[in-house]
Amino acid sequence: MPMIHVGDIRLNVIEKGRGTPLLLAHGYPLDYSMWRGQVDGLADTWRVIAPDLRGFGASDATPGTVTMQQMADDLAALLDALAIQEPVVFCGLSMGGYVAWQFALRHRARLTQLILCDTRAIADSAEAAAGRVKTAEKVLAEGSAVAADALLPKLFAPATYQQQPQIVEVTRQVILRTKPDGIAAALRGMAQRPDVTIQLNGIEVPALLICGQHDGISPPDEMRGIAAQMPNARFVEIAAAGHMAPLEQPDAVNRAFREFLTQ
Repeated sequence: MPMIHVGDIRLNVIEKGRGTPLLLAHGYPLDYSMWRGQVDGLADTWRVIAPDLRGFGASDATPGTVTMQQMADDLAALLDALAIQEPVVFCGLSMGGYVAWQFALRHRARLTQLILCDTRAIADSAEAAAGRVKTAEKVLAEGSAVAADALLPKLFAPATYQQQPQIVEVTRQVILRTKPDGIAAALRGMAQRPDVTIQLNGIEVPALLICGQHDGISPPDEMRGIAAQMPNARFVEIAAAGHMAPLEQPDAVNRAFREFLTQ
């Protein structure tokens, strides 16, 4: 997988297939590998591009704070580096969804369709933001296992823990390999992210919102409400999935992608 220079950093990027670019932004504190089911399952029709975001996977990390706006700008610069001038389909999960909102608002001309998986439009409460900052400090002091221990019990549906324990363990290993600087910087950035709720009605591109049936972080009713505020959005709930629907139920998610993108 190539390392591509984007501004002041290098991003690790996997690409597969040809056609309209489908750019995938992973969740916190993961890497491109959470999209394996989509990379392998959709490359027959689309040019699937799955980078490690700034600070994650094999991409370079920058200490301090990395905002969702910075990550969105990184991905716009990545498209330049890949010589992609046509509008893309942008898909983000969780933190990647926060990046997707910013990409839609800051780089509208580069966007043809938008897919949001298991994410939120509201900003953190003061309490939640303070919790992220506290976790960032703890990760820097004690290591990435802090993030793994805090997050893994919340990510998956009950059936996934019982029937696909290998997914849980692989995800744990991804988090443990993630750089503490990258985790901390993203936590601070998420704590500062803006509320985009009042801007939803201005995001007019066709949008698909996907949520796992058992997602307790960004619940289906909340995401259904986000879709209702957008002019051209549809909502799909994925059975037997939690916050990591594309990883837990890749076939069902890929079907939803195909139905939306080929309409």
